[in-house]
Amino acid sequence: MSHNPPPQQPPWGQPPRPAGSNPYVVPGPVGGRPKWTRKRVLFPAAGLLFFIGVGIGGSGDSTKTEEVASAKAAPAATVTTTETAEPEPAVTETVTASPKPVPTVTKTKTVKVTVAPDGGDESGSGGGSESTYYANCSAVRAAGAAPIHAGDPGYGRHLDRDGDGVGCE
Repeated sequence: MSHNPPPQQPPWGQPPRPAGSNPYVVPGPVGGRPKWTRKRVLFPAAGLLFFIGVGIGGSGDSTKTEEVASAKAAPAATVTTTETAEPEPAVTETVTASPKPVPTVTKTKTVKVTVAPDGGDESGSGGGSESTYYANCSAVRAAGAAPIHAGDPGYGRHLDRDGDGVGCE
């Protein structure tokens, strides 16, 4: 024999019973108060919105409505004209561009050559011999004396790097 305990009631209470014989019908409101409550809220809110709209619409300038009314009252005549004209012939002008002459750029380099009078080391004709001095190899090349050999006028040890007797090679 099996022993089943008696059914206990749930802690939240009994489930609600259906209103009629059909358990699938949703029960309606208990009394007519909710409909009256809606009317007490919706009608005053709708009236308030109406008066706010009238207040906003009436705050405009009244002369604008008079101008619009007077403008609409007078009919206006419309005149449409169509003009046709023959097109003028197009003027074509041909322009030939000639190139501008390009300026010639000439680079000039100035070389200063100092000639020191000789103190009488060399024998020369006329008694007044002059020796030539070049500051660097660029001055020798500008004078057209490169390569310069030992014994030539203007030769110096500062022009001969390797010391073989030939400078600015």
